[in-house]
Amino acid sequence: MPDISALPGFYRIAQADPDRRAVIDTDGAVTTYGELLARVNQVSHGLRARGLAEGDVVAGVLPNGLDAVVMLMATGQVGLYYVPVNWHLTDTEIAYILADCDAEIVVAGPARPVEGALTGTADLAEGQPVTAPEGRSAGAVMWYTSGTTGFPKGVQRPLPGTEPEATVPLVTWFLGEVCDLRPGDGIHLVTSPMYHSAPCAHTMFALHLGHTLVIAPRFEPAGILELIDRYRVTNAMMVPTMFHRMLRLPAEVRRAYDVSSLRQVVHTAAACPVAVKKQIMDWWGPVLYEYYGSTESTIAFSVKPHDWLERPGTVGRPAPGFEARILGPEGEELPVGEPGMVYVKSGLGGFAYRKDPAKTAASMRGEWYAPGDIGFMDKDGFLFLCDRRTDLIVSGGVNIYPAEIEAALLEHPGVADVAVIGVPDEEWGHTVVALVQPAPGAPPSPQELLEHLGPRIARFKHPRVIEFREELPRTPTGKLSRTRVREEYLSR
Repeated sequence: MPDISALPGFYRIAQADPDRRAVIDTDGAVTTYGELLARVNQVSHGLRARGLAEGDVVAGVLPNGLDAVVMLMATGQVGLYYVPVNWHLTDTEIAYILADCDAEIVVAGPARPVEGALTGTADLAEGQPVTAPEGRSAGAVMWYTSGTTGFPKGVQRPLPGTEPEATVPLVTWFLGEVCDLRPGDGIHLVTSPMYHSAPCAHTMFALHLGHTLVIAPRFEPAGILELIDRYRVTNAMMVPTMFHRMLRLPAEVRRAYDVSSLRQVVHTAAACPVAVKKQIMDWWGPVLYEYYGSTESTIAFSVKPHDWLERPGTVGRPAPGFEARILGPEGEELPVGEPGMVYVKSGLGGFAYRKDPAKTAASMRGEWYAPGDIGFMDKDGFLFLCDRRTDLIVSGGVNIYPAEIEAALLEHPGVADVAVIGVPDEEWGHTVVALVQPAPGAPPSPQELLEHLGPRIARFKHPRVIEFREELPRTPTGKLSRTRVREEYLSR
């Protein structure tokens, strides 16, 4: 097998080692690097044949699978912006994104028809050559993110204007520094929808490293463990709610699968309760790599397993190329240990919200960007997050962070999921309310949960109201949707 460790990314790896496994799809079908490159080249030619030029936009309303991978890599070598669209959205929501991004071509999956869209990549590829297109240049993915309020915004970065291979060495070096991921014979498990930034980026990273993608049909705890065991998965990207659900499996089910092949499991997208992360590392070993950032800021902070075990709860220090500050309400820099707004500055390039310079400007303080979280730094520069600014509860003039209460409640075996919100109160400003999804079996009583919180968090943080719900709303990437929880609660 050829040594691909020094080759600059997917396109060169596929030429050097065409028989290498590239994708194991949701149905188990295997596509080699050579076969994938041939289809990618055909689709690149097909896009150009329809008149698309550098800087134009293509959108994909596609479930995870081979077509989604092809569109990502095809647009990535002919200087196009690619917009992955959440195919669970309503027709109206999809239409808004397609209009806002000015998509010249839309590719959709057969299970989610979109008016005017091509169905899959076959039409683009038909009759086109399998050779590389002339004048190749790097494209970029433009993800749409809704943040906390308002319509989704397209996060657009300047195209580099170079061939795709020119950007790979920096990416490879960065991933090695942050996640210890290296080129070679890795097996990457895709567990989350690729229309979100982190799963999409890790899919692309894996191919540039020469790894094999194993695409899970959906997230199902035992099913994920079975794929890890069957394909000897070495790395994956997950979100904390996945860990929580896997820990809820019976012990005999967990023991049935061999997870010893795992080397790097990267998690992001939401705060991970300390107890949950410790339990996963007790089970899988010290393989959890965490990073914190956003679609706009990319990977701004990162922490490796042993550093986290020495400082449980941290999301790490600034990633290479980043600086960080904690600022108060008037923009003053806060001392070590004092919570404030987190600001980051990247030396790796900036972004703009498409068609919205006002929102771009509002998110910045000079060169510094605010992801929207409250946190503090310790004396060694490790960041600890408190909560989202929009989720902060102020009760009796005191700041209360819902994530802290949720993490404590999730340590109770009778709690499967929980959302803590602030409800307007004339006397206190806000009252703390906990909405609990109980684990299977007899649910705990509110009093039992309050007693559980007693030694864990201060009494003023305890919920005044605890109610039970069959299920709590989460986004497809596993983030708790406190906005929907709050709206549903108040509507009652």
